[in-house]
Order: sequence, then structure tokens, then C-alpha cells
Amino acid sequence: MSVEKQRLEDNNWKNWGPYVSNRQWGNVREDYSPNGNAWNHTNHNNAESYAYRWGEEGIAGISDVKQIFCFGLSFWNKKDKMVKERFFGLSNPQGNHGEDIKEIFYYLDNTPTHSYMKMVYKYPINKFPYDNLVAENGRRSKKEPEYEIIDTGIFDNNEYFDIFIEYGKADHNDILVRVTVCNRSQQEAPIVVAPTAWFRNNWKWGYNTYKGQLNASHEGCIDINHDSISIKKLYSRRLNANSVFCENETNTPKLYGAPETENTYFKDGINNFIIHQSNTVNPEKRGTKASFLIDEMIGAGESKTFDFRLCPNELDEPFSQFDEILNARINEANEFYNEMQNDVTNDDEKNVQRQAFAGLLWNKQFYHYNVGKWLKGDPNFEAPRNFNDYVRNTEWNHLHNKDIISMPDKWEYPWYATWDLAFHCVPYAIIDAEFAKGQLLLLTKEWYMHPNGQLPAYEWNLSDVNPPVHAWSCFRVFKIDEKQNGKPDLLFLEKVFQKLLLNFTWWVNRKDKSGNNIFGGGFLGLDNIGAFDRNMVLKDGQHLEQADGTSWMAMYALNMMRIAMELAQYYQVYEDMAIKFFEHYLYIAEAMENLGDDKEGLWNEEDGFFYDVLQLGNGESVSLRLRSIVGLIPLFAVEVIDHSLLEKMPNFKIRMEWVLKNKPELTKLVSHWDEEGHGRKHLMSILRKNRLKKVLTRMLDEKEFLSSYGIRAMSKVYEENPFVFSVHGNENVVYYTPAESDSRMFGGNSNWRGPIWFPINFLIVESLQRFHFYYGNSLKVDLPTGSGDKRNLDEVAQNISNRLCSIFLKDEHGQRAFNGGNALFNYDEHFRDYITFFEYFHGDNGRGVGASHQTGWTATVAKLMKPRLTI
Repeated sequence: MSVEKQRLEDNNWKNWGPYVSNRQWGNVREDYSPNGNAWNHTNHNNAESYAYRWGEEGIAGISDVKQIFCFGLSFWNKKDKMVKERFFGLSNPQGNHGEDIKEIFYYLDNTPTHSYMKMVYKYPINKFPYDNLVAENGRRSKKEPEYEIIDTGIFDNNEYFDIFIEYGKADHNDILVRVTVCNRSQQEAPIVVAPTAWFRNNWKWGYNTYKGQLNASHEGCIDINHDSISIKKLYSRRLNANSVFCENETNTPKLYGAPETENTYFKDGINNFIIHQSNTVNPEKRGTKASFLIDEMIGAGESKTFDFRLCPNELDEPFSQFDEILNARINEANEFYNEMQNDVTNDDEKNVQRQAFAGLLWNKQFYHYNVGKWLKGDPNFEAPRNFNDYVRNTEWNHLHNKDIISMPDKWEYPWYATWDLAFHCVPYAIIDAEFAKGQLLLLTKEWYMHPNGQLPAYEWNLSDVNPPVHAWSCFRVFKIDEKQNGKPDLLFLEKVFQKLLLNFTWWVNRKDKSGNNIFGGGFLGLDNIGAFDRNMVLKDGQHLEQADGTSWMAMYALNMMRIAMELAQYYQVYEDMAIKFFEHYLYIAEAMENLGDDKEGLWNEEDGFFYDVLQLGNGESVSLRLRSIVGLIPLFAVEVIDHSLLEKMPNFKIRMEWVLKNKPELTKLVSHWDEEGHGRKHLMSILRKNRLKKVLTRMLDEKEFLSSYGIRAMSKVYEENPFVFSVHGNENVVYYTPAESDSRMFGGNSNWRGPIWFPINFLIVESLQRFHFYYGNSLKVDLPTGSGDKRNLDEVAQNISNRLCSIFLKDEHGQRAFNGGNALFNYDEHFRDYITFFEYFHGDNGRGVGASHQTGWTATVAKLMKPRLTI
């Protein structure tokens, strides 16, 4: 067993980690405006002067698990208007495609206990183009691409620093920090390196007054004094580094015109001292925020290294074994990943997979949000809420989050999203199953889950409805964990099953509008995929019955059935629950066949596809014949049960046989298969053989869904022949749009009208493998459609998996598709092997789109690479 695996058995090794957000401004949590304008209440321009309420931000920031104390890196190139304390990006209103980070950095390595971490930030030598980025993106329309920092020319002639930031733990509470600054240009350039320590401000709100203290100790040392923090010293190897101090307090005179307060050195004091040499740092060298200032010239092509150490005790020689310890942690990280990647033989695949895990681990974040306190304000600071107007999350007064949570992206989405997190946990289970299980359980806790059984969606609207994939993720994580550890964690499975019963009931009660087992749910995380906003309240009794909403619920029922069957092998009481969910699945699947004698069903035989149906107030219905992944999601409602498993559950077997004998309308929803030498199998699926083949004919058609890089979210036929539908007197036109959104729907920062999305593709691959487990070589289809090249469904799944992986892997020309053809990114030695895991990908060329460091659900590519044959 590797040293890192042994560390995972001691949770103290996770006391400190990369838990500081990349962006705290512009979040709902920090919004105390009367009009709910979160993007403007705190923004990048005032972030340097504003003390946050609920969390902290920084570059490569680390903190303890309660984020009492933080450490991060700051830099100044002596040309910028501000010290680089945080990554810059555009707010949602500023970006022509929504919020968007405008920095280049890469997460290179991380271990599950954060015993070793590494990233690189590419910091321009010349003046950072803040104003240019804001102005040009503001000028561009939604029909134009985003204007990125690489487009400004700031990296021309290699005029930038590569700043490598490494952390290595000597012990639980003893952390080594190495910053290596490499000048990639042809001329020397100055830089100020400012490692910064600070306490999160939890003393000003009116609940307590205790605050820690930082003060200068002796040359090269800052004392850290707090009764809850074990780290007591911050050392700099460069003894001549000047230490400066201020308070982590809002600069109210600057932001709000408040009267000057004598002897208050505000949060921006260090920034102002560095930039303007102003008298804004405490001459007594004490405060709640402190930095070492190291002012250096870096020669052309030269590198310089700066070492620091956070530790619990005073050390006579804090750097005497620094190199040996850091090298040991690097070797242990290599040992851990070499063991895990022993079946990945391609070096490029290993690199991509390891960086996928690194990004996943770097995107952990301390997330604090007490909705009750947020709604009413704090004793010292009122919240000017206008409850007569719209105020977010008023029905979530019970929610109190204060945990380390996996974020989709700590800059663009620095808040958890429940269905994103379900996908995060699958690759997490490969490297740290305990963390994955803990995350899935966390969202079902009574201080997260609503009393009515709903899971919180995300902070912008906790009541929004995302696809119910939690049960699927729980069982996948359970099986991965069982395979790795050789024993099942039944306690985890029982706990989560009990809570998901509440959630399933919420779905049945709230989203089945007519009580006919056909489900709505609104946008279901798919943002602008429809012809109109699927959250829209329709007129005159009209409502939308969704092929995807109903399919997700059929999948949910089968997932719950399978969990109950697993538990029934150990506890007979779960056999009745397995029966319950088996029958619920049957009723949902049967309902999809026919909405009523006079109504058009979700399946369209002529097209061989599933569609949403708009139910009109007069009882008639209209099929919305828009071919999108809405019609592919029925693939996910599939389960294959070995007859040997049924033999262990006699009551389930008897009930299943009775239902199939006495309810002939349901019999066709369960297929049977005898495979010589392998025993009998039972297929439960919305799609049986004929319909499955018809749907796959559409999905594997290169003129429709099949891209060189995976399955598109919408058929490409709408590129030349758009779909048109009228509702409420408005004509809605949907074009195939392979990348960025051309609509402001849902903020305009997402697009499901053509791109490739990893979570949906991952479920497609998994579903095809399940179908193959049942049909074997008896079912083959053309790949691609019309080619005459017959493949079984496992081969189809592998082919799609390979297409997805090819987004990140070098092709025969040395290019990586996600780079969008950028020569610098593809070929420069200081870029070509660095990977960013985007939110989604261009449907035709694989270019990365959306959040550039969303290593959450896109990190499922790591699972596709290990092992490649079976999801």
C-alpha cells in the first residue's frame, strides 16, 4: 500500500487543504443589496477593499477545514494598477456569454490528503489588460466569441512569468510552500512575491468579538496567534523579506464614504503600500492580515525559488530538511498515481488523467451559507431585504452549510451544484472513496435537504430542479468502493437510501402534475435546450410533459430498486422496497407509451424518437418534435438483473411473476434472455430492441448527434433547417449552436443546443454497456449510421468513450482539440502538456467552452481512461 493510501486512513491529514475559493465576490452569499444584484454588490473592483462575510478568496489559497486561517500568494509586476491577490474575470452582465475568468493557470498535481499540491499561474510581465478585456467583451454580441486574455497579445514574445506554486506537508499541521518564478521572456523583469496570511473575518458581525493576531516575531518569521489554530509560525527562507500588516476589515471610507477611523489599517492596506508606498500598513507590525514582501529582478530565461513554511512550533532551522521533505512528498504522489494508473499504458493518457484528478482535488472549497442568518442580517449589520419583491431562497431558512465541498469550478461556479456533484463523486471514488461517500451523504443531511425532501440545487436558486442522479451516483460509488476495498459499505448505502426515499417522494408529489406518472420539472439543468424556457408558467392550463423528466424518474426508480436489491442480500426488509420501486418503474414506463387515447405520446413512431409533449388546456396535445438529448435520456432508464440475484429474493420473484402474468400491459416492459452458459437475465428498460435501434440510428448519425468528439446535445440538422414553435403568440426558433449560447436565457452562460456535455455522454456510455450486457452480440448497429460497419453496443460505447478522450489527448499532429487550434497552447513547450477541463465542448471541433477549470463532471474523463473497457 502506498504511503498516500495509508495517510487516507487518518483524516487529520485533511485538516488543511486548497479550501479557499478563487472568487468570493459576486456570490449570492455575499449579496446584501436590496434588489438582489449579487454581481454588483460585491465585484472585482471593490474586492480588494471589502471584507467578506461567508468565505475567502485567493490565488492557490489554503485554509483549515473551518477556514479560520488562510494562506495564499500575491504578486505584482510593478506595472499593474493593483496587486494580483485574486484571479480576474468578468461578471455575468459584463461577459457576452456570461461570467468568464480571464486568466491562464493550470492545476498540475494534487493528492487526496493534499500532502502534495502543484499548480502554475501564467502572470503577464506587462500591464494586465483589465480595461481592454472589459471593454471588448462589452462591445461584442452574443453571436461573437468571447474575447480571451490570449487574444489581447499580452503573452506575445513570451512576456510572462510561469509561477509554479507547490505545497508539501511535513505533518498534519506543518506545511512547506515553494514558489518558483520563471521569466519566459528575453529581458529581465521585476516581480514582487507576497505570500499572505490572514484570518477570515468572523468577529465583526455581532456574534463574537474574539479575533486572532498576526505579528512580527523575528527576522523572517510571523507569529500566528489563535486559540483554534495549531499553526503558530510562518517562516520565510529569505530573512531580509519585509513583513507588513493590516486588518482584514472593509475600507468603509473608500467604499461608502464613511468617516476615517484613526489607526485602522484596512484590508487593502498592503496593496496600497506596495503600489503607492502609502501609510496604510501598521507600523507596530501586527494585524489580522500579513505578508512578506520579496522584491526581485528575474533575468531573461531565469528562474528563482522562494520557500516558506507554516508550522506549529518555533524552529531553529525551519528550512534544514525542506528539500528532502518536499521531494519525498513528490515521490509519494508519484507512487500513489503509478499504483492507480498501472493499467493505463499511454503516457499522454496518464498525464491527462492525473491532471483531471488534480483539478478535481484543487476545486474543494470551504462553503459557508446559513440562509436564516443571511435573510435577516446580522446583529451589527441589517439586511435591507425587500420581501415584497423577489428575494432568493426564502423557503430554505433551515439550510446551514459549513463544510468542505467539491465545487464545479472555484471561479466560475464557486458554489456546489447537486447534480454536478453527483458526477464529481464517480472519479473521486477512484482516488478517495470516503470523501466521495461523505459528499453524497452530506447533501441528504437534514440541514441540507429541505423538510419536504427536495435536495438543494445551488445558491442562486436552491429550489431549482436538477435531474435526480443522486441515487445513480451513490450506487456507482458504492460499487467502485466495494471493488477497491473488497467489502461493501452497507452502512453508507443504507443511510443514503433512507434519505433518498424522501427525495423520491418529493419528486412524485411535486413534479407529476396530472398524477399519471409523466413528469415535468422545468429546465432540469439543461438550461436553454428547449424552444422556450421550460420553467415558464404556461397559460390556460397548458403544461409541458417532458420526455427527459419522465425518463430521469424511470432511471431514479430503477436506481432505487437496484440499491434495495443490493441491501436485500443482507437485510430481507429491503425486499419489499425493491418490489415497490420495480412496480413504480413499470407504471412510469407504461405511461410513456401512451398519455391517453386522445393524446399524443412521448414516443413518435414515425421519427423513431422521444419528444416533449405540450398539453393544451382543451385536452389536446402537441408533440414538440425537436430532436435533442431530451429524446436520448430514455436510454438511461435501464437495468439488467441476473436471475441468480432474483433467486435470492423469493418474494420479489413471486411478485414480479404475478405482475407480469396478471398485467399484460406491463409484461412488454420487462424482457428475458437465456444466454447459454451464463444463466438467465432480465432487462428493465424504457427502450426495447426495436425502439433502441431506432434511437441509436439517430444518435449515431454524423448528420445528427454523432460528433468526432462525442454525442452532441442537439441534432445538427437544425443548423440549416431550424426548429420553429410558437407559444403565447411568440415564435421560438432553435438553431443547432455548437458552442457558446446565442441566447440570454438562464443568463446566457450556458448552451445545450449542440455542444458535447460530459455528464450526458458518460451516462450514454454506461447505458450502452448495460444494454450490451443483456443483448451481447445479438444486437449490432451501424457505426456510424449508414456505414454498414456493424458493431455491438460495447464497441459503440468504447468508440464514444474514445471520442470523448480525444478531446484532451494529442492527435497525430500534436494538437489537443480542447485548445481550439491555438498554436501556442498546442505546441509551445510551456503549454502543450497542460490541460484545462472545460464545462462543455464545441459540437464539431471539440474546443473547450464555458468554465475553463470545471474539473467536476468533466473529470469523469478520468474514469473513461481507467479502465477503458468498463464504466
